[in-house]
Parts: sequence; structure tokens; C-alpha cells
Amino acid sequence: MSRPQESQRPLFPFGNPFRMILPKGSHLSPRLIALLNSFEEALAERLRKLKPKDSEDVLTLSWMRLAMDSLCAVHTDIKTLITALELPVSDWDDKWIDVYLDNSVKMLDICIGFSAELSRLKQGHLFLQCVMRNLDSIPSKQFIRARSSLDDWKHHITLKSSKTENCFSVLDNLVATLNEPKVKNSSKGKVLLHAMYGVKVLTVFVCRIFAAAFSGSSKKLMDLHVPEKYLWAEAFTSLQAFVNGEIRTIYSSGGVTVLKELQAIHVVVKKLYPLVEDGPNSMEAEEYKNCISNLGKSASSFSEGLDILLKEVDGFFQILLTGRDALLCNLRVGTDVSSPVQRNSNLEQVVR
Repeated sequence: MSRPQESQRPLFPFGNPFRMILPKGSHLSPRLIALLNSFEEALAERLRKLKPKDSEDVLTLSWMRLAMDSLCAVHTDIKTLITALELPVSDWDDKWIDVYLDNSVKMLDICIGFSAELSRLKQGHLFLQCVMRNLDSIPSKQFIRARSSLDDWKHHITLKSSKTENCFSVLDNLVATLNEPKVKNSSKGKVLLHAMYGVKVLTVFVCRIFAAAFSGSSKKLMDLHVPEKYLWAEAFTSLQAFVNGEIRTIYSSGGVTVLKELQAIHVVVKKLYPLVEDGPNSMEAEEYKNCISNLGKSASSFSEGLDILLKEVDGFFQILLTGRDALLCNLRVGTDVSSPVQRNSNLEQVVR
């Protein structure tokens, strides 16, 4: 009985991943195997690209944008796979739909929490702008105001948001649903849920990294175990070990934040603060001038990076929202109900 399946094996140079997840007698057509193989290889490649080249690239805003862009791409890939499977919603198991809708609500909540935290960090830029304006002048009164603004900035940046803590609770619930559901009598359903597992793993991993970065602690980082049967397992394990390891190293060594652009501002502020306590003397004039210049560049880079990352998070929010709305609309075929997407504002409006 195994003879007819041997012709399919070249599709999997590292072995057939389905031998571990499909019960005896199960059969996937060459087309279904090709679809899933294509999805998993694409996911593996995204994971490989997401692995930083060195430790200095971990948790830069550019890496975070790439991570969020990868999430958007993978969630788009799963929608493309669903279309290719030609699996009508009417054939979906009620449990699949319930889990999908429940998870999508959790992910929307996480996006709102991330957007709120990024907006809060963005607000800190106002204090740095006040510092720069006050340091344009030499009078001692301006130095006093600059010190006050620096104090306000340091206090603002170290505040912890309850929304971030809530993100960890939501992610814990998502982790509890990571186990791939069993599917009976549906080859297409097996392919769909096998692929969705990959989407959920990457989503939980990236969002956990973001939450850890915003919380200022590595205590709630989590190392997810992915079975070797998945074609993207090796790429994911390598990525997770590298990024989690670097974050733990930074926090264990007393780092204030793992956000690299924010670290750069902290370094400049630490040098600048003593110089504005009484005003720089002639020996410190050059260092003072360099600090002001570096602060301006670092603050501007951080602010611009936050703006771009906010747009990426909003883009992910919209992908989740439209995917959820498309499913709900398909479930309501034959009813005169307007699309929920027309009744939802964008992420920035939700946060406000």
C-alpha cells in the first residue's frame, strides 16, 4: 500500500512531515502536499531572514519592523492557502471557527496594547524636544529647565503600562491553544490546521518579544518547542535561541532597555545630565556640544522609527480585522448584514 506514495517523496528532501501527524490510512493528494510544502518553505525562509546577523541587530526598530512585516506576510499567506485549498467555510469544523475567532480577538487586543505603548514612547520625544530648545541658550535658568525635562523624560520612559502586562496574559492563553487540533475525515482540514500552527507559533514568538521589550524584563520570555516534523522547525528554533538569548543577556547585565535606539538615547542623556547641572565649563564645551548633537540625532531616529513601527502594527491589525470580517461575512451568506469592516475604525482611532 505504500508503493503509490513513494513518488511523492522527492517533494520532501528531509522526509515526509506527514508520517508523524497523519493516522494510518490517511492520504494527501500530491496537490495538497505541494500546497503545504510551499507554505512551510516560505515560512522557513521568512524565519531565516528574520534571524539577525549579529547581536547588535537584535531589537532595533528596523528589526522589529521586519518582524511585524513577517507577521503580516505569514497571515496573508494563510489566507492565500485557504483560497487555494478551496475549502468553503461551510466545511469548517465549528471548533476551528471558534478557535480562530477567539484567537483573532486576542491578537487585536495585543495590537491595541502595542500601539498604546509605542504611542507612549513617542510622547517621550516631547520632553527631549524641550531639552533641545532649552539647551539652545546659555543662561542658567535654561539649564534648570533642561534638567527638569531630562528628569521628566527618564521618569516617563521607565513607567510600565498595564496594557503590556495584559499582553502577557493574552499570550499565555494563546500558547495554551498551540497544540494542533485533531482533524477527522478532511485532508484539506489537516493541511489548513497544520499550516495555521506555524502562523500561531510565529505570532506568539514575535508578540512575546515585543512585550518583553516593552516590559523591561526577560522574566516572561518563553522558549517554544516545535516538533521536528515541521519543515520550518529548525529555522524557528535557531531564531528563537538567538533572539531570546540576546535579550536575556542584556537584561541580566543591567540593561535599562533592549530597544537599541532607546539605549542610544540613554547613553547620551547619561553623559549630558552632569553637564547641565551647573553648565559646562570651558574644558567640557566640546563634549557638551557633541552631546547635544548626538541627542538630537538619536531622538530624531527613535521618533521616526516609532512612527514607522506604529504603521506596521496598524497594518497587522487591519490584516487580522479583515480576515476576521471575511470569515464572519462568509458565515452570514444569504443574510442582509453589512460588513463589520465598514463599522470599524483603524487602530489609532481605537487606541484614542
